[in-house]
Amino acid sequence: MIKMYVMGIALDTRTGTPIVVLNDEENRRALPIWIGTAEASAIIRQLENIKSARPMTHDLVCNMIDQLGYHLVKVEINDLNADTYYANIYLSDQADKELIVDSRPSDAIALALRVEAPIYVTANVIADGTISTDQSRDEEEAGEFRDWLKDLKPADFNRSPDSLNDEEFPSEN
Repeated sequence: MIKMYVMGIALDTRTGTPIVVLNDEENRRALPIWIGTAEASAIIRQLENIKSARPMTHDLVCNMIDQLGYHLVKVEINDLNADTYYANIYLSDQADKELIVDSRPSDAIALALRVEAPIYVTANVIADGTISTDQSRDEEEAGEFRDWLKDLKPADFNRSPDSLNDEEFPSEN
């Protein structure tokens, strides 16, 4: 498994669908995952450190995990089948009892960001879903892509994350 980091949220200009982009520590591979607007908003809020007066859905789930005596150990994006990604959330209690919960990658990523848990991607997903960002012949284009994603802010979408809703864009499978 490869540890990945959230590079940012992009917008598919053809469909208007948000994309969460993960990258490895060396910035050699990027994994784009098309996600729903609610999940994109949750990820953006965490990346931008935007606090809500009341718990949002992913905050609620983190609070529930904590109140039930568990902590989120890691998330793992572990499969890609017919353009649909699959993930697991790994929870552990004080007695090291482990629970594995099936999840959409976007929800798992949103939760991992909230508790600063690592995000891992399995080798088969790396092989099938990532794009290279370090090939010498593509280095200039990859650099521009990395710079564009690094500087991307919610305002770049010409609307706030709160104005995004699930009806406007299809969510991930």
